[in-house]
Amino acid sequence: MSAPIGQDQSGTERFENERDLGFSRVLNAPAAVLFSCWTTPEHLKAWFVPKPNRVTHCDLDPRAGGKCNTTFDVGGTVMENNGVYLEVVQDKKIVFTDAYTEGWLPNPTPFMTAIVTFEDLGDGTTRYSATARHLTGEAKVQHRDMGFFDGWGAVADQLEDYAQSLSR
Repeated sequence: MSAPIGQDQSGTERFENERDLGFSRVLNAPAAVLFSCWTTPEHLKAWFVPKPNRVTHCDLDPRAGGKCNTTFDVGGTVMENNGVYLEVVQDKKIVFTDAYTEGWLPNPTPFMTAIVTFEDLGDGTTRYSATARHLTGEAKVQHRDMGFFDGWGAVADQLEDYAQSLSR
């Protein structure tokens, strides 16, 4: 069970436990649009890393066992993140990991599994929750210290803005 660690001015609830970091907040966009932003390459490229960084390549096959590959330009450094989807429930849930790559090939240095959920609140808003589950407690601390909450929070803001632009 994750322990709450507080709520910020945006209403974001943060939590962590031995291996998990996560947050939950209400986004002003429909669940179906947010889900599409996560599963459509051209949409994901528009919001997925904190600006001014950017996604330079994205290859997605959003189904259990499908590839989930992204390449980022972070301050001039190219970072590749290759993995697979473990679970995809239309408009409700996405689980992906870098523990494996396409064809279930093991990654010798896995970092995390992400669990993203979308709860349609019925009024055009969505309870959006994201959890990063790490192989070790040390990896969790490293991710937290790298700025998990600020980075994923900024990305949630970008996701909300982008999803709203699609909903207009």
